[in-house]
Amino acid sequence: MCNYNITMKNITVRNIPASIFEKLRLLSEIDRRSLNNELLVAIESGVKELERKHPRLAEGVNPAAQIALWKGLCGKWKDKKTKETQIKELLEDRTMGREVSW
Repeated sequence: MCNYNITMKNITVRNIPASIFEKLRLLSEIDRRSLNNELLVAIESGVKELERKHPRLAEGVNPAAQIALWKGLCGKWKDKKTKETQIKELLEDRTMGREVSW
């Protein structure tokens, strides 16, 4: 049996106006959520509103379009380093990751 973890993306939000931050903090207290979870609810609500205004957002990128975009990027990477050096650096920068029990 595999133990898969779904990874979530992380962002840092800077320069939040004090009035917005205070409203989020107050909402988090009223709704008994962490500030982080309250921010996620607000973002989700905002994205749903944007999808309503821009229906194409709800569709996302179809797989064929995504593949075409990736193919357009193929061979575009320019670097003065040799492939061997690039591979070596990539492997050195990676971590072993977590232990997974099967």
